[in-house]
Amino acid sequence: MRIAVIGGGPAGLYFAALAKQLGPGHEITVWERNAPDDTFGFGVVFSDETLGGIEHADAAVHDAMRAEFARWDDIDVHYRDTVTTSGGHGFAAMSRKRLLGILQHRCAELGVELRFREEAPAELSGYDLVIAADGVNSAVRARYAETFRPSVETRRCHYIWLGTDLVFDAFKFYVLDTPAGIMQVHGYPYGRDGSTFILEVHDEVWQRAFGPIAATSLPPGESDEKSIALIRELCADVLGDHRVMANNSKWVTFGTVRCETWVHDNVVLLGDAAHTAHFSIGSGTKLAMEDALALAACLHENEGVTEALKAYELERRPVVQSTQRAAQASLEWFENIAQYAHQDPPQFAFNILTRSRRVTYDNLRLRDPEFATELDHWFATSLGTTSRPPMFQPFRLGELELPNRVVVSPMDMYSAADGVPGDFHLVHLGSKALGGAGLVMTEMVCVSPEGRITPGCGGLYTAEQEAAWKRVVDFVHAQSPARIGVQLGHSGRKGSTKLMWEGIDEPLPEDNWEVCGPSALAYSDRNQVPRELSTSDMAAIRDEFVACAHAAARAGFDVLELHCAHGYLLSSFLSPLTNQRCDDYGGSLENRLRYPLEVFDAVRAAWPAERPMTVRISATDWADGGIGADDAVEIARAFAEHGAAGIDVSTGQVVCDEQPQYGRSYQTPYADRIRNEIGEEYGIAVIAVGAISSYDDVNSLILAGRADLCALGRTHLYDPQWTLHAAAEQGYPMPWPQPFAAGNRKPQSGRTDGPEPRLDLVRSGPTGTAHARWRPGASS
Repeated sequence: MRIAVIGGGPAGLYFAALAKQLGPGHEITVWERNAPDDTFGFGVVFSDETLGGIEHADAAVHDAMRAEFARWDDIDVHYRDTVTTSGGHGFAAMSRKRLLGILQHRCAELGVELRFREEAPAELSGYDLVIAADGVNSAVRARYAETFRPSVETRRCHYIWLGTDLVFDAFKFYVLDTPAGIMQVHGYPYGRDGSTFILEVHDEVWQRAFGPIAATSLPPGESDEKSIALIRELCADVLGDHRVMANNSKWVTFGTVRCETWVHDNVVLLGDAAHTAHFSIGSGTKLAMEDALALAACLHENEGVTEALKAYELERRPVVQSTQRAAQASLEWFENIAQYAHQDPPQFAFNILTRSRRVTYDNLRLRDPEFATELDHWFATSLGTTSRPPMFQPFRLGELELPNRVVVSPMDMYSAADGVPGDFHLVHLGSKALGGAGLVMTEMVCVSPEGRITPGCGGLYTAEQEAAWKRVVDFVHAQSPARIGVQLGHSGRKGSTKLMWEGIDEPLPEDNWEVCGPSALAYSDRNQVPRELSTSDMAAIRDEFVACAHAAARAGFDVLELHCAHGYLLSSFLSPLTNQRCDDYGGSLENRLRYPLEVFDAVRAAWPAERPMTVRISATDWADGGIGADDAVEIARAFAEHGAAGIDVSTGQVVCDEQPQYGRSYQTPYADRIRNEIGEEYGIAVIAVGAISSYDDVNSLILAGRADLCALGRTHLYDPQWTLHAAAEQGYPMPWPQPFAAGNRKPQSGRTDGPEPRLDLVRSGPTGTAHARWRPGASS
């Protein structure tokens, strides 16, 4: 097979070496327009997992790399004149120039033809396979853009890639509080004589500090010397007398490259040409070499090029997407670093370590148990309580004491009869309260027959409904320490539909009722066009909310949540996609907030003053032109100023053509921002919700300060006793309901191999956390 490789970076060279090993008869040519010793950047970082793959695939390459590695375990977070250290992480880094030298040598040794200082021919039709490993600005990707359908998402931070002869002994995060604003340094050693040194700055801070002096257009190879001189001044406390080294160093903004496909006929994208992931999780070279390994293997395992390329993309795309999600979370964390500047050093350190959601509370406890114990102690001390997993720390929501941070999220059950909750609701909500959650929320309880989503939705607009809900509330209060809240809402334009399992959002085949909204815009082509509400209609619905609030208070509910999310009536007033009114209730965000705030104020006045009110919002519509994160902050601010005790941060379900970006805890970045901008300023709670499925995630979110409470829905459907089981799994002595107390230890699931016999003559003792640091000059 004749294989053309365009680009002599790590991806192209490593693929060429592996493919030649697996197929010695292949004719492989690599074109690289630069000289063999040209390289931009300084060091590259590898994970143990990637190194294991490299060792298995090509021991010669691995051994040559290992001889060059700087290795260490610690991460140091320098923040507010303190240094917080976490160990057990395990890093290996080396010079990018040496890595390229090793791969070039291996290719030459195996018989790969290397052509440096030479552009690849435009015509490569004589080759069976063309590898486009020509980097982030790939000419091949641009040539076949109609097939690859690339997108590049650029963000709000500027960064500059530098080196220094200061040899760091660990991974370093320096948070610099400068006159222009917060800046951050990412630093790590890559050998005996140097370290990578990256300064990253939010655009607003960059404009103040570097905007007037930064070079806006430099030829390739030249560096922005004026900016570098200022960086030396700003980082003097970090660098001391050590040099800052430049190598084509200039300010750039990170672009996340994504492609709809990586294959065009016999052409395949590899490494940065196909995808990029933010440098803060050390992923660029790692992903490139993993791509190369996977492609070489698929080429060897499949009969033809077409099958091999299909298998390659099928194998790699999920891995890359997962890495890109983690990198995006990390990128956005650093982009918003200023919102965490109020945090105490221990919490800030935990926050930065868990920013990508790949390192978590439990994972950190495995890596560095002493550090995790210190964090638990700090958190407990800050609350005036005793040390325990963060999710089991009590919380005050307004004047209401909650025994822990777990909330059973509102979930529509569609099982009421004429709006009356029955035995199903007693068992459903009662079991969740017995299961240990601190706060149990009802489904959306509708304020009128016309405000129902489906015929099976519960209501609170009749005496019979009120009595039925009181039965549920009384059970929860009598049988558990949990508190119970009611969520009040009106379906708006999304009403008069089938039960969820009969066809979600589909209109009823008969006996439909009229739906309403801020504007005469149907939810979908299948749904009714709603009646546009008049101001008198709006006043009548407001009064229905008030009447239901009085009923909820009489029923004994502890919390009332106003449902302003998911495209229901109040939510549809907030979104410009669903509210196109021309009066005082449409147009600007201030106007679109007017009616939801009027309803909130009226309900707050009716609801007992000592009982808290919360508001659920959709923090983004996941659609162009709709609500976004900046709007969500202002919506949360408005409700906070009107007396909300908490904001329950969900997303979407406002328009039927939304494009949500699903993933683990995918909505929590919105809660995080609102918590650290609005929650801190107004002293209100923020509730995170959405694909939070493990106690590890709950502990991580609470301890990092990204939320005060976590609402879990489907998780509680899977396991009504989830909170009790989470306590048992973590060894926390949470009180169980007395009839259940005999089951408070997890039963054995099968055969065990313990106890183990002693097989060591001399015990080596406990190993402890790995805290190796890179000190190349120290004696062993």
